[in-house]
Amino acid sequence: MLNVSSVLVTGANRGIGLEFVRQLASLEPKISHVIATCRDPDAAEELKSIAKANNNVHILKLDVIDYNSHDAFYAEVEKIVGNSGLDILINNAGIGIVTPLDEVTPEEFMKNYEVNAVGPYVLARKLTPLIKVSQRKLIVAISSTAGSIAVTSAIGGVNFNAFFLLQAALNMLTRTYGDHVKKDGIISVMFCPGWFKTDMGGPNAMLETSFSVSNMIKTISTLNADSSGSFLDHEGKTIQW
Repeated sequence: MLNVSSVLVTGANRGIGLEFVRQLASLEPKISHVIATCRDPDAAEELKSIAKANNNVHILKLDVIDYNSHDAFYAEVEKIVGNSGLDILINNAGIGIVTPLDEVTPEEFMKNYEVNAVGPYVLARKLTPLIKVSQRKLIVAISSTAGSIAVTSAIGGVNFNAFFLLQAALNMLTRTYGDHVKKDGIISVMFCPGWFKTDMGGPNAMLETSFSVSNMIKTISTLNADSSGSFLDHEGKTIQW
């Protein structure tokens, strides 16, 4: 049972972020504030439909790499959650890059590195004052088994593309920042949701998004201080670094 008062999900206009919002909005006991962010709220029709049907869903505009907007965004979140703080941050926003490493351009690589790794880290750092005064104190990064050095070493050059490096960078930033804020009682974990059916995962993926998210929510509800720094799959099983 996920007994919290607030959760913030980035990249909530589609795919796994949208499904997180859908399921969190209807959980019992009711979560007072489910904050859903995306770059273009006006175009997020399905997300707006969820918000219309659930008065606990708040849609906020956010581009994670528009760092100049983070102060104003922080103020909006603080106004919503109040003195209770932000229980859970789910850093889900990201873009896919599967260009082979021997073809990817520096510009393409750095853009994706910023969106998938640096942006989520800077946002987590910005929101930490709200997280550390909450009851749950949890930072979740949606990553991928592709970021596991052990796994990618085993499969060799079959998937020799930039996405692997970007996910490993996200894992390292989340893990090291988690170590830094552990003194404040904050728990920081990384999840691989599995290969699921979204625009990014494609129609041939093995998992339905609803199944993956449901499993992650169940696992999130069981996390404690000993879980901090863990790299987990959607069922809560440990993934090798």
